[in-house]
Amino acid sequence: MANEFTRFSDAFFLEAERHAAWGAAQLEALTAFLPDGPWSADLEACRYQQGGSQGGSQGEVELRIAVLGSYDTDAESWMWGWANPGLQGAEVVALTSAIARYGRVYGIAELSEPVLDLSGFADPRRAAEMLAFVGMGVAGAPGYIGAPAGPGTQVYFLPDDPQVPRPALDAITLPRHLLTGAGLIGHAPREVVTGYFDHHGAPWEEGADGRIVAELPDGSAAEVDFDELGRIAGVRAVARP
Repeated sequence: MANEFTRFSDAFFLEAERHAAWGAAQLEALTAFLPDGPWSADLEACRYQQGGSQGGSQGEVELRIAVLGSYDTDAESWMWGWANPGLQGAEVVALTSAIARYGRVYGIAELSEPVLDLSGFADPRRAAEMLAFVGMGVAGAPGYIGAPAGPGTQVYFLPDDPQVPRPALDAITLPRHLLTGAGLIGHAPREVVTGYFDHHGAPWEEGADGRIVAELPDGSAAEVDFDELGRIAGVRAVARP
């Protein structure tokens, strides 16, 4: 398998930035929601269970899931769930098949290539996590779950279940979410901000001074300023008359 990816493309990075802020908040919410304990999955039933104990179900959560992809630690390669020969056409990859279509439409090869050789990356495991993160974002899923599935294999699931809490847009958490998201990749902070507002369905506009102003659900406005290097310089909520 030829190694075409020694770094991700600009198109991929821009897509990643659009999901950085809300995605980080969503993963935080999913982690808090899932109980500690062993996990199991029934792929034919699209069912994932975690928590409790081997002999009981106390504290156990059961979710509907889709298979996002898998990372082979020995080959240092990523395979999208829709490309897995044993799962093609199965209901458990129906959600993630949309990721491939999105990649073809918007010219993001990392999302449309069935298998990616990540051995050229300085940290192949981190590259795999980035693919899982962007796949989650494109699918609009409430997080992703990574779990060991045997020697040398890490499998990634997308929750497809309304049980998983989704953080709301509000003035209190807004600065933390935007600044955390902007610090994850550091490629395009404006995409982080506009992607966050788009995800939450909040109308926004960019002023002549470069400031982004969005409408918040409580009727106030969020103002986001940027410095001369394009970094987030300030986030504040202001009351509207």
